[in-house]
Amino acid sequence: MSRSTRGIVSYGAHIPRLRISRAAIAEAHAWALPGLKGQAKGERALCSWDEDAITLAVAAARDAVRDNGRAAPAALTLASTTAPFADLQNAVIVASALNLSTSTQCSDLAGSTRAGLSALAQALESGAEGDALVVAADRRSAKPGSAQEMQFGAGAAAIQVGEDASLAKYLGRESVSHLFVDHFRATGEKHDYYWEERWIRDEGVAKVIPAAVKRLLAKTGRAATDVKWFGLAGAPSGSDKLVAKALGIAPEQIIPDLAGTVGDCGTAHAPLQLIHALENARPGDLIVVAAFGQGCEVLAFEMGEGSHRPATGLAKSIAARIPETSYMKMASFEGEIDLEWGMRAETDVKAALTQHYRSADQINAFVGGRCKVCNTVQFPRLPNCVSCAAPDSQTPFNFADELGQVATFSADWLQFYLAPPLYVGLVQFDVGSRLLMEIVEVGAAGIDVGTRLSMQFRIKARDRKRHYSRYFWKAVPVR
Repeated sequence: MSRSTRGIVSYGAHIPRLRISRAAIAEAHAWALPGLKGQAKGERALCSWDEDAITLAVAAARDAVRDNGRAAPAALTLASTTAPFADLQNAVIVASALNLSTSTQCSDLAGSTRAGLSALAQALESGAEGDALVVAADRRSAKPGSAQEMQFGAGAAAIQVGEDASLAKYLGRESVSHLFVDHFRATGEKHDYYWEERWIRDEGVAKVIPAAVKRLLAKTGRAATDVKWFGLAGAPSGSDKLVAKALGIAPEQIIPDLAGTVGDCGTAHAPLQLIHALENARPGDLIVVAAFGQGCEVLAFEMGEGSHRPATGLAKSIAARIPETSYMKMASFEGEIDLEWGMRAETDVKAALTQHYRSADQINAFVGGRCKVCNTVQFPRLPNCVSCAAPDSQTPFNFADELGQVATFSADWLQFYLAPPLYVGLVQFDVGSRLLMEIVEVGAAGIDVGTRLSMQFRIKARDRKRHYSRYFWKAVPVR
């Protein structure tokens, strides 16, 4: 049973900046699959080589927790069907990047694209003390030439829930479970296999979702005509309109499906639709969001008077785009082609897990030091201050939220890099420290001395022999 005051206290979102036009994908396959041109409208989010479900999750979570006026969450759940590790708790990596306490209860949830909404429902109905942070993130991969390659996207949503929720009050949940297999991906396989859309829509969505929404509305004492925001994720295109019509919800109350700008984000999609509603709803509005997948999950909220908004959120994240038209670059980033990178790529980047553990806060959370004697900040944190040489004077200082600017930089086409050229430069932090860093998301706008920079958690290197990704922080131009 849900508690009457529990609900959403803050949220954050992150969509990768790269967006590839569907026309470019269709053009690449036109020689064999001319029918794909019928889907060549709009664009979809595309991850660079150094982005995955974990880096997306960290970006969204930072957007949710930064300056939200709440205590650090006591629990963190990561929902994803594309998490990079099958046996290593992915949520712990997210928590460590957020520099959360080691007492934070971390858990992973997977197995269905409805897992994002399921995780949110579990957090809202948990009897645990303290706030809980639910993060849903997916970098969806599709077989080249498939309809899913046109439809899939990438993104992350983070929602913090707790008591005395002023942003949105939780009203309730309806959960349905059916062994209705609309698509699947066997363990160890790279791509999903989909069944026929019309059957999914007519036999699955049309029979499961309306009945579940009706039951939830009856439990909450609301009518379909009260719904101001209705979203449906995980179902074939057009299913939201079909279900809304069956329920008697007006077409103008349907939350945008994000298909034209982002694509299907898997577990993150329903939470992202919920965030769209939170960004646009008025106090008192009834929000109903459903996620289809081996049944469905349906959640209802009432918009509150809360005014807290994240620094980025969904709308700004969608707007901060870097257009991409190279299908070959997309195929390389997705691991669909193995380019000959030359002898410089023949390096072994085995991770030193012992050193990684000993310096975890510096590597994962980007925590340097501030001298207690002269107040100088520095990275890495060393036994002696780099300015006054005072011994054992360093207190933790978090660089992750600090801004800086380009002091010097070079664009290197010779060194092996999966998205050449490799931009490396001295970052002059506003707090006074200088650090040699990798700079990403440069785009056609380029960078120059003085370009403002923020920090993002990214994959630093991939161990291609042992399949382990090392993470660190990179500088990103502020757009």
